[in-house]
Amino acid sequence: MDPVVLARLQFGLTIAFHFLFPPVSIGLAWVIVVMGWRGLRTKEPVYEQMTRFWVKILAIIFAIGVATGITMEFQFGTNWSTYSRFVGDIFGSPLAAEGIFAFFLESVFMGVLILGRSRVSKKFYWFSSLMVAFGTILSAFWIIVANSWQQTPVAYQIVGEGAFQRAELTNFWQAVFNPSTVPRYLHTVVSSVFVGAFFVVSISAWYLLKGRHIEFARKSFRIGLVTAAIFSVLILGVGHAHALQVAETQPAKMAAFEALFETEDGAAMVIFGFPDVKNERLLMPIRVPKLLSFMLHNDFNATVTGLDQFPREEWPPIAATFYPYHLMFLLGFSFIGITWLGVLLRQKALTNKLLLSIYLFMLPLPLLSMQLGWMAAEFGRQPWVVYGLLKTKDAVSIVVPAGQILTTIILFSLVYTLLGGLTIFLVRREIMHGPKPIEAETGSPAPKEASA
Repeated sequence: MDPVVLARLQFGLTIAFHFLFPPVSIGLAWVIVVMGWRGLRTKEPVYEQMTRFWVKILAIIFAIGVATGITMEFQFGTNWSTYSRFVGDIFGSPLAAEGIFAFFLESVFMGVLILGRSRVSKKFYWFSSLMVAFGTILSAFWIIVANSWQQTPVAYQIVGEGAFQRAELTNFWQAVFNPSTVPRYLHTVVSSVFVGAFFVVSISAWYLLKGRHIEFARKSFRIGLVTAAIFSVLILGVGHAHALQVAETQPAKMAAFEALFETEDGAAMVIFGFPDVKNERLLMPIRVPKLLSFMLHNDFNATVTGLDQFPREEWPPIAATFYPYHLMFLLGFSFIGITWLGVLLRQKALTNKLLLSIYLFMLPLPLLSMQLGWMAAEFGRQPWVVYGLLKTKDAVSIVVPAGQILTTIILFSLVYTLLGGLTIFLVRREIMHGPKPIEAETGSPAPKEASA
């Protein structure tokens, strides 16, 4: 058993499970802000009912996300001590900022949302939801700063010798706003808002199909659908900006995304295909001629760097980079189509059982798309853990044996299975119970619900 492979497997397992929760938290928090704002504007009790219901779901997801995030960070000092020593001077600052500026902001105001519903004014309750939402994107910013520096390291100097070399920070703000921070941050946050909004759409579609809580479901559905439709298109813009950054600063990753084995003038954009790495070709490709050159350089005949410009030992794993990237790409266009179809149908979307069923069964796909995007980004960085400075194989702890890592993988798998089951149980229980009747929330009589 190779300790490097096992350490990578363990980290991939823990971060993949953790990454199921922050996108939903970010998106759902901002959808709740919109619901609360509508409630303040219209004074309709149903919006308060909506806010309080979705806050319960948010609280469950937020709590599990915090627990799994702590586990992930401990691995830096156990399995990846060489990496931690090398980047500690730089990596530690954004992680500390995340805890001090973002986590406490989220936690304090999340407490108000959960416990202070009858203790604070409606305006302060809405303000608390805004602070939680702001805290989620502030937290995401500092985490992405740390990860982005690994992708495009700047503002450092190497000190020490041999195994004791480390990167020392020379300019904090240059490191924070390294070349990949802004495009990666925007791509992640915009995608997360879409994930949370589509989550609301899917659950609301279930209520509409079941004929339950009709007014609540209709208004939740509309807010979620419009938000998801808008952000599905915004993802294209920020995704394109991110691709431009990758092509400029990590050309080997871009070549792996497109399975571009040879440098080309007028390179085609690949829609899909099957990379044959051994023979350095793409089998059964579906391509759009010259589009990649145009998208990256605004010139149909521009040169796009291929993998032939890099030593073979520095190639990313092509299949593991190519397939997630293109599946994410295809899912993104399907999200645009299905959400804008609902927007165009307007009222008919609320009663179209086929469309509602599609929204329901597509519930896990936005999260899958986020996972695929993360996989493409991280596999595409290989063999580097800090791009161009430290290789993954050199970053592991040399004193942790493979047997211990395997044992913890098994234990983590068991614990995460239990946590995943608990999350599903708790969220499902809240959904099955549904929102409290309006009279229970406000003391006013509930309006009669129209049938679906």
